[in-house]
Amino acid sequence: MPTNHPRPANRRPRAGRTADSAVPAAGPRSAVTAAGIAAALVLLAACGSHSADAGSAPPGGRPANAPAGSAGPGSTAVPDEDVVASVKADPALTAELPARIRSRGSIVLGTSRVVGTSGLPHGGQAPDGSTVGLDIDLRNAVAKVLGVTWDVQYGTFPTVIPGVQNGKYDVGQDNFGATKAREQVVDFATYLDDGQSFLGAEDIAADKVTRLTDLCGYTVATSPGSTFQQLLTDGADECAAAGKKPYKVQYFSDNAPIILGLTNGKVDISFGPTLSLRYEARHIPHTKYLGQISTTPVGFVTGRHSPLAKALSDAVNKLIATGDYARIFAKWGVTGTGVTRSVVNPPTTF
Repeated sequence: MPTNHPRPANRRPRAGRTADSAVPAAGPRSAVTAAGIAAALVLLAACGSHSADAGSAPPGGRPANAPAGSAGPGSTAVPDEDVVASVKADPALTAELPARIRSRGSIVLGTSRVVGTSGLPHGGQAPDGSTVGLDIDLRNAVAKVLGVTWDVQYGTFPTVIPGVQNGKYDVGQDNFGATKAREQVVDFATYLDDGQSFLGAEDIAADKVTRLTDLCGYTVATSPGSTFQQLLTDGADECAAAGKKPYKVQYFSDNAPIILGLTNGKVDISFGPTLSLRYEARHIPHTKYLGQISTTPVGFVTGRHSPLAKALSDAVNKLIATGDYARIFAKWGVTGTGVTRSVVNPPTTF
């Protein structure tokens, strides 16, 4: 975690703290922080689903169109509906796979290991320790359509794409957004649209972020090797050009320390995927959703010019046609973020 620092003037006072003071060693603020951290850890360990639309479900309940096996924002259960069992293989799409993959019956997948539920709705752990999430259901459904299984191997977010490039993995999946730079080294087969959004501690002065200069003077946390890092790096000079203090960036490979930093006062704003941050705003105490600045198509990554990209894209389109795709998104409460058609190497926004 970053070292503690006095709170900037663009913080609102909270109980036990004035705008120009550091966090007190004891008293009401300490109690609030301790309670917030404890509640955040409980929620990260227990909560399972998240909606891309903050108004799509009543408080404490499931979205109105959610299936019985899904969990609403007030639930402490991970959605357990099996939305993959009914998916059927399509021999014509199996035939699109390279012969070596058809022969062994599996695709080597590189991804990062998920721990707890801080990565939901994309990926997390159920109470029994199994790996669950929107991304997991999608890839398992794709594998069933193609008539193969996944040989899941774990790396880290920054190492998965290089692993695809050097042949360690056939396919990479880690909520990778398509960018011009990435499409120069790998191919994308899209399966959803996600965005770049901000989650703030509840007592910062900002209530909305619509441009990077709204971050000036704040400590921002995000993941390394991501589109979020790229955006923050590209915009690093904008605060000075506007006559404002620069934002400071802290990088964490895991989401849990970022959430902890928001609740204990060491991080002002988290910059990350829209689906995840909307979920966190509804479940993590003393945080608020600040808005989205852009959207990005997200997809599986394969080697350049690999026939796997088209096979994966065609499998996603098969799921869209059968309705299985919509059922997966409904289970996780993110029905507004799907694609109407998967494509290979979509147009990029940056």
